Amino acid sequence: MATEVKRLIQVRVDKGASFKRDGYGKKRQLSDSWRKPRGQHNKQREQKKAKGALPKPGYGSPIAVRGMHPSGFFEALVSSIKELEGLDPKTHAVRISATVGDKKRVALQDAAIAAGLKVLNARTVKSKAVKAPVKKDAKDEGSKKTEEKKPAKSKAAAPVKKEAKKEKPAAKTEEKKAPVKKAAAKPKAESVEKKAPAKKAAAKPKAEKASEVKPAAKKTAKSGVKKNE
Repeated sequence: MATEVKRLIQVRVDKGASFKRDGYGKKRQLSDSWRKPRGQHNKQREQKKAKGALPKPGYGSPIAVRGMHPSGFFEALVSSIKELEGLDPKTHAVRISATVGDKKRVALQDAAIAAGLKVLNARTVKSKAVKAPVKKDAKDEGSKKTEEKKPAKSKAAAPVKKEAKKEKPAAKTEEKKAPVKKAAAKPKAESVEKKAPAKKAAAKPKAEKASEVKPAAKKTAKSGVKKNE
């Protein structure tokens, strides 16, 4: 950047003024964007002190530097490689459009740098295409290894398990059925022997009670008859 251009940019910075609309800071709904005051009693329109400056001739930047980027280059918005044609790297700088994707951005940015143009919004784009195939290969190798291991284990283990399952239930059923029948036969004989003495013992006390009760009744009857006589 030439020394004269630097000086003019500094003049523009020193001369610059920020024009804000009247009432900004008093009401929340008012933005700081400039609006010309038109009120009859507006203090800013009458140029009262501390009410804010009005845009007038004299606040403008030098013509040679007007619209120039602070870096000393004129901006050129670019969205394709064809638009780079006709740009002078000494006076122009490139700004890549925000609508450009990462894939096209990398190619456009490389082409601009190769042409000697300055990129104002250069980015370092991470290369996703390189990482993706590496992960896929690792997954494919892992899946192949698992496929090779699984069939070997399943074939060897399958017949052994089936034979064990078939033999075990047959042995268990035979062992369980035999003791169940013997155990069922024994309690029947014991129950018959226990029930028989219980009936005999119950029959004797009844006879004894009956013999004891009858003579008592006769005595009372005889005694009653004697008294009446």
